[in-house]
Amino acid sequence: MTVPLSVLDLSPIPEGADPATALRNTVDLAQHAERWGYKRFWVAEHHFVSVASSSPAVLIGQIAASTNTIHVGAAAVQLGQTTAIAVVESFGMLDAFHPGRIDLGVGRSGPRRRQNPKKAGDKPRTPKPVPPWREVDGVVVPSPFDITVLMRNPRLKAKLSVLQQPGAVPPDFADQVGDILALLAGTFDIDGVDAHAVPGEGAPLTPWVFGSSKGQSARVAAANGLPFVASYHLTPATALDAVEVYRAQFQPSAALAEPYVVVSADVVVAADSVTAQQLASSYGHWVYAIRAGDGAVPYPDPARVPPLTPEQEELVKDRTATQFVGDPDEVAHRLDALQRLTRADELVVTSVTHDHADRLRSHRLLAERWGIAP
Repeated sequence: MTVPLSVLDLSPIPEGADPATALRNTVDLAQHAERWGYKRFWVAEHHFVSVASSSPAVLIGQIAASTNTIHVGAAAVQLGQTTAIAVVESFGMLDAFHPGRIDLGVGRSGPRRRQNPKKAGDKPRTPKPVPPWREVDGVVVPSPFDITVLMRNPRLKAKLSVLQQPGAVPPDFADQVGDILALLAGTFDIDGVDAHAVPGEGAPLTPWVFGSSKGQSARVAAANGLPFVASYHLTPATALDAVEVYRAQFQPSAALAEPYVVVSADVVVAADSVTAQQLASSYGHWVYAIRAGDGAVPYPDPARVPPLTPEQEELVKDRTATQFVGDPDEVAHRLDALQRLTRADELVVTSVTHDHADRLRSHRLLAERWGIAP
């Protein structure tokens, strides 16, 4: 049986366009995705970069109002930059307008608290060996990208600092998810004082936990019996480990009796492989800007970019090698391999191209080949 397909969209701003165009393109894509049989339409949360999805709740409301049946959700609300009550009230309001169609995705962000803070005199930790590149049942699992490279960027750190109030310390992710569940259930209290989310309490919302590794996000999703979305498209080196930990530690809940796994993939589909490769040829440049610069730049026109240098290719090869690019059969074959390996209950695809028409065509061709299009 073919598993459902969903869409993740970042509202990318193409080179030469503006945020308003990107947002209109996202709504248009959602309307087409509904017609083509996609199950859900997720929108991301990003700030200070050339993607327009900075406020998921606002964008979700616009998309839900412009569609009729497709589920619309956040992938994901960054809990380190907000509060549990703000999340439950805003998504409770969305559910009041669009009953049964809103999906609340949450993710961990912000600095993580160290379980064992480093003390003076402690011996330096021995670096862990880097896992080698490998292929597992047809799925490429690259060596991990060193994310500390990003966090050493002072410009990026400055931008991240204003996403919270001065001096704010985000609660532990597990505590925030627990607070969201309590607010939805009507059991939340503050030092013994009942507090109720209006709207939000009683809304039929189940948090979906988005994660990238076998760390806290996978464990929190498992412990609370919540659906888990593993970001193979973003962190292909660790997404499979995340799924394994989630399944191993899953505890049944009122929401789920068994684990529910969703895995993401970055795809570009065209009528033939040569065209698809050309459309995707500026993807590496975009990822390089994210990793070596200050974040995503306007998505480059593949007709205008020079080839990446060997050094640039090395920095992004884990992402370019794990992007699914080709004709409908080629991409469907790789998605099928990813689904079999992870035993995913659902797959979510994200597709970024310079021209909106190419992005629409990519999703249409995949839906037709996957067998979900009417």
